[in-house]
Amino acid sequence: MPMVVSLRQVFETHPSAVGETYFQHQAAAFTYARVLFCASAAALVHGVLPFLFQTTASRAVARMHAFSKARAASAAE
Repeated sequence: MPMVVSLRQVFETHPSAVGETYFQHQAAAFTYARVLFCASAAALVHGVLPFLFQTTASRAVARMHAFSKARAASAAE
């Protein structure tokens, strides 16, 4: 017999596991997406024109790492 899972459960299980609401988790995910999109665009331009955006992608990754560590620390509290 298949297990019945509510739609709410599907959308809230992971966010609640990391100590966030659905919308808090969505905002964090959109932040990651925006930063990654901009960093990848800078890296693509840098690949063609190496004198542009020399440290943009690596700085973005460092900021994302700090953001991720801060989120993990607040979730552990």
